[in-house]
Amino acid sequence: MTSFEEAGTEETVTCLHLTFYHPCQQDKMMFRCLNFRKREQVRADEMAKFGRDSNVCRYNLMDTRVSRIQFSLQFYRKLNSSDFCFEIKNMSKKTKLIVDQTELGYLNKIDLPWKCIICFGDYQILAEIQEGESMDYFETHLHLAEVPILQERCLPSLQPIPENGISSSWFPCQGKSPIEIDENES
Repeated sequence: MTSFEEAGTEETVTCLHLTFYHPCQQDKMMFRCLNFRKREQVRADEMAKFGRDSNVCRYNLMDTRVSRIQFSLQFYRKLNSSDFCFEIKNMSKKTKLIVDQTELGYLNKIDLPWKCIICFGDYQILAEIQEGESMDYFETHLHLAEVPILQERCLPSLQPIPENGISSSWFPCQGKSPIEIDENES
């Protein structure tokens, strides 16, 4: 047997891709402490925290309007399953966290969908989970968006825009598709 044949099977790693957007990024550089260059390993027993406090948070957002700890992500395996998931928890007393269309108050938590948009204040984060097998750690891969994530996901939008210019929903097109109605139907 060759060394290739004797080598252990390579284990895949769960990777959480996070794409960040803020309308003032160019001016205020609030993402300057995030590592957008390469994947980063996080031990499975660590909680990935996002916020302003660099002593507590692994992922720092340089903005005084962000809470010391804005939110946390916990990697876990579902009971009686081999599936790995992330749980997201709002750690901010002042700001609600929106995960897709679910609003989380302080200390509320939910399972992170495999693909979703996380919003708080003017921040938009597209989260996408790439499944893996490793139980020891997961990886994060951070990306920076040039255009608003909500705009990118929703274009072209067929939703009417109210005269006041304010949409009634955070996610005007998510989960909705155009419905064709005969003009004679009521």
